[in-house]
Amino acid sequence: MSKISVLVVDDASFIRDLVKKCLRNYFPGIRTEDAINGKKAQAMLAREAFDLVLCDWEMPEMSGLELLTWCREQDNLKTMPFVMVTSRGDKENVVQAIQAGVSGYVSKPFTNEQLLTKVKQALNKVGKLDTLMNSAPTKMNSAFGNDSLSALTGGKPAVVGGAPAAAVNPFAKPAAAAPAPAAAPSRGLLNSPPVQAPAASKAPAGGRGQGQLRLPSGNQQCVIKALSIKEALLVIKRTETLPQILDSAVLDLEQGDNAEIARLNGYLHAIVAHEQKADSDWLQLTFRFVDQDAQKLDYISRLIARGTAQKHFVPGA
Repeated sequence: MSKISVLVVDDASFIRDLVKKCLRNYFPGIRTEDAINGKKAQAMLAREAFDLVLCDWEMPEMSGLELLTWCREQDNLKTMPFVMVTSRGDKENVVQAIQAGVSGYVSKPFTNEQLLTKVKQALNKVGKLDTLMNSAPTKMNSAFGNDSLSALTGGKPAVVGGAPAAAVNPFAKPAAAAPAPAAAPSRGLLNSPPVQAPAASKAPAGGRGQGQLRLPSGNQQCVIKALSIKEALLVIKRTETLPQILDSAVLDLEQGDNAEIARLNGYLHAIVAHEQKADSDWLQLTFRFVDQDAQKLDYISRLIARGTAQKHFVPGA
């Protein structure tokens, strides 16, 4: 029986690797290939057959929407499942993709379960799910970061302050912790109120801006302490649901008189307590960018030029 073949298209190698790892862990018999942008994917689709495409939207040379439009114009690709995997989760973007013939839509950041659900749905529509399910599933964690963290810790449970904690949660907070704040509107910062510190605690001083961090566990407002071309230093309020090292995430930034928004894809490279105490109310995150899109890099450069970045922040330190 032939294997199900999937083409993963994204200009960020970190995202491509995470998606392929997720698919291979759950479906050991699956075949995965990848492309760095729509133009490379177009060439691959022209010379070999794939059962499914998982594609980013914003990429250099050819966007995901342009690739989808081209696919639907080809007789042999009109019905091929095409799932958009992108941080463009606004209603108008979803509608635009549906009109172009998309089979499914996954908003970044996402969990393994969310991605796999869309993969199964897309393949089921074309009668290929049974072939895929013949591969025996393996144990699956709830988020990409959990897989990576488990590998780093050797699968040993983490213990904080003598109290038992979840195996994938090194920052577990006692049961009496305040509930997590409500998720921000799906349109990001455009319709969101200004970032407000909770009444019980004052936000850290010295921030260089504000934004919204979208994680697999939910959305959180953040203070931008520093910004470089490679990463951002963020501070967020500690809640019961905590981020994990290597979680994929999206940072929404709103800057300028025109309230322009940049959606920056990346992952959590480091997490530390912002205050020098075990029960710190604030966490400091190093958010490393994975986007290679020229427009986004130019946007970050302009933010830095406006004085958003701290002069003493050393990238990659």
